[in-house]
Amino acid sequence: MKKILSVLTLASYSALAQGPAGGASGTPPQPAQAVLSGTSTAAGSGKITGTVVDAATKKPVPFATVALINTATGKPVDGASCDDNGKFNISQVAAGTYQLQVSFLGYKTVERGPVVVTERGGTLNQGTIELGATTQQLGEVVVQGQKQLIEEKVDRLIYNADQDVTAKGGDATDIMRKVPLLAVDLDGNVTLRGSSNVTVLINNKPSTIVASSVADALKQIPADLIQTVEVITSPSAKYDAEGSAGIINIVTKKNTLAGKTLNVDVGAGNRGASLNLNGNYRKGKMGFNLGGFGRSQYNVRGSFSNDQTTAGTTNTNSLNTIQTADTRNRGLFGNYQLGWDYDITEKSSLTANIRYGVRNNITNQDNLITKTFLLPTNTYQSGNIRDVQTKDLSGTVDANLTYTYTYAPQKELSILGLYSRNNRTNNFVADLLTNDILSGQRNNNESYNQESTIQIDYSTPLQKNQLLEFGGKGIFRQVNSDYNYYQTQRATGIEQVDASRLSNSLNYDQNITAGYLTYTYTSKTKYTLKAGARYEYTFIDARFSNNSEGSLGTIPNYGKLIPSVNLSKSFEKGQTLKLAYNRRLQRPGIQFLNPNTNFANPTNITTGNPYLAPELTDNVELGFSTQLKAFYINASVFGRRTNNSITSVRDTFSVRSNDPVNPVLQQGIRTSYQNIGREDNYGINLFTNATFFSKWQIGGGIDLYYADLTNNVANSIYRASNSGWVISGRLNSSLTLPNDWTIQAFGGARGRQVQLQGYQGTFAFYNLGIRKQFNEKRGSIGLSGENFANFPFVVRSELTSPILSQKTKTSFYNAGVRINFSYRIGKIGVDQQQPRRRRRSIENDDVKGDGDNGGSEGGGQQATPAPAAPQGGARPGGRPGGRP
Repeated sequence: MKKILSVLTLASYSALAQGPAGGASGTPPQPAQAVLSGTSTAAGSGKITGTVVDAATKKPVPFATVALINTATGKPVDGASCDDNGKFNISQVAAGTYQLQVSFLGYKTVERGPVVVTERGGTLNQGTIELGATTQQLGEVVVQGQKQLIEEKVDRLIYNADQDVTAKGGDATDIMRKVPLLAVDLDGNVTLRGSSNVTVLINNKPSTIVASSVADALKQIPADLIQTVEVITSPSAKYDAEGSAGIINIVTKKNTLAGKTLNVDVGAGNRGASLNLNGNYRKGKMGFNLGGFGRSQYNVRGSFSNDQTTAGTTNTNSLNTIQTADTRNRGLFGNYQLGWDYDITEKSSLTANIRYGVRNNITNQDNLITKTFLLPTNTYQSGNIRDVQTKDLSGTVDANLTYTYTYAPQKELSILGLYSRNNRTNNFVADLLTNDILSGQRNNNESYNQESTIQIDYSTPLQKNQLLEFGGKGIFRQVNSDYNYYQTQRATGIEQVDASRLSNSLNYDQNITAGYLTYTYTSKTKYTLKAGARYEYTFIDARFSNNSEGSLGTIPNYGKLIPSVNLSKSFEKGQTLKLAYNRRLQRPGIQFLNPNTNFANPTNITTGNPYLAPELTDNVELGFSTQLKAFYINASVFGRRTNNSITSVRDTFSVRSNDPVNPVLQQGIRTSYQNIGREDNYGINLFTNATFFSKWQIGGGIDLYYADLTNNVANSIYRASNSGWVISGRLNSSLTLPNDWTIQAFGGARGRQVQLQGYQGTFAFYNLGIRKQFNEKRGSIGLSGENFANFPFVVRSELTSPILSQKTKTSFYNAGVRINFSYRIGKIGVDQQQPRRRRRSIENDDVKGDGDNGGSEGGGQQATPAPAAPQGGARPGGRPGGRP
């Protein structure tokens, strides 16, 4: 590769020297005398030598370009390319005064001089020339001054979560609410520009727990361990094709220091407590990290009401059902991980990580009262009272190993392997009551999601302003969901299999092969082009353990070509203009495929659809950012069209009531999932961030988009379309006070969400926190409160169609106050002997998950009709067993 780069470099010198016709002589210059300008220079006897190294690691920078500039004309007259050891040699230099200009992709250009060559010639050794890493690379714009909350790159926006004080003792959900472009509901479900089709990575790596439920995964990540959140609205071809709206990458704080440290974080409040231990040890070429995080959740209460009307397809026997209940939630979340990295040589390294995450959540609905009336006379028909408990328990293990060989800066080969498995138990037990338990129902859904991945990536600079990346990937997934239904007899109390609801098991295997190629070019006029394409082919094998529900038959395999183009232009004073286009593929997750039927609330059931096909989305984005004195301003407009969109569809079904005395026939609402015809979104994102006096930061933003959905169904009963505007906003402020005090406040709201058959209501949230650091910032103590005015948050949702209507109201009483204490012990310091390496990782970001936990605060099932989720991210039809 060295020869290729040298030839390219010298060829470019030759072209400049010769002009369009090949120069006066018509012959290319020799490698030892690569002329850089159309202005020729007579050969001399001088020689200029030196060595180019990385300023931080002191390691050689091979293939760096060294130009010899004539100080009288300001034009390059000669040059050379460094060898493997970073050494350069410019010979036959004529007498004169020169300036050396040294440059390479990813480094700041360095000038050295004046270099005076006399008539006698001789060798002028310039010694060691150090190149420092650039802060503006590939079109990247970094906001200067006090560390800003927002940074921007050619394909992503970065939120610096380590500047957040109020989130101390919380989890990743608290951080996500403050990130521009994102919206998070009260259950922790994340949407990007109105779409929940978002892929979430942790340190560029996937996890089956994220595939199973984004909301659950966020609860397992402590907020104060998050370094940054990257919102990638226009992913390059290097990323998996999944995630219609984009990718969210959560980057946690990493140990890059030498020595031994132990960090202890303790938090306690009226609704939860947390304990975090994180130890690091690094010496020489090897480093270890061992950490554990646990968070308990308690005293989370709420209530709901539901008013629904259903009718048969002939519009007869209409029924009105009214429900009310109180809710309670408690749970335990945590993860334990061991990390290891080893520098085999100066150019090669190994990294490994194993992580186990646990999430145990128990949700109770107390006194679920159901009353049914016959319309239009409003005659009372039946009623019952139920207590429902849902247990949603899961454990996830992730293990990965990465080998990286760095030939030179930006020239790297990496081989990555990943194994991930999520085991999930998601059951409900419902007791039918009067003065005592009359009868009961139980549904067990044991599931697992397992995936193995191998990935190879290679990147190389073609010239100092060009980068080529290509690679391949294989993902092998096995998903299984076993579901069983039981009944308890009223008279005997004996539990037996429910003969009316047959048990079964879904086995869903999905194997994916992929290859990609991306090219990045940065011009001297500060244009950056990043373009590429990815091809993915998906093999599917789906089957039931028995054919009681009918054979699945053959679900076809499919291949898709996914192009992407990102273009940016950097102007003076930090201004950036970006234009992007990308296509994204969205495979259905197990949340949508799982045929297990959730009967926790018999008048509102959900079930998956194993026959779903993938959806395809085209995205276009135009953005502009600028720095106006203290203000950083970013504005973007976007358009998104999704064909074959996966969304929830509701119809009616006949069900016999659970009243053991009068089991009358009535109607219920069934939620399933279909590939609707089309979903369009057009909108604007506007946000700003400002720093005053280097101490006070204030920022906020508004997201506004128009949603238009239609299912193009011929049958008028099921035909549906909907459209409307959706607006969300946020405002935050942080003030650094003397003596290491910091105070921070945040508030935000999300507007009404448009869905195919209705909408989900608005809600708001706010918090305030203060922190004091002490003992040279080794320790800190803080106090924070959220929604402390104790007003209940009420979310109202409404669904309508020719055969049903439903109005639900869910209330959350989540005022909370917590105190946090953190202290770090141990001695740390920079290990100057070790090179800085970019740790590579796998990115499995390729399935559509609903980002939902199926109930407030992590519950998988709930006996109440759930508020409708944002379109394309509806609540799961069955309790998910993970990603396929």
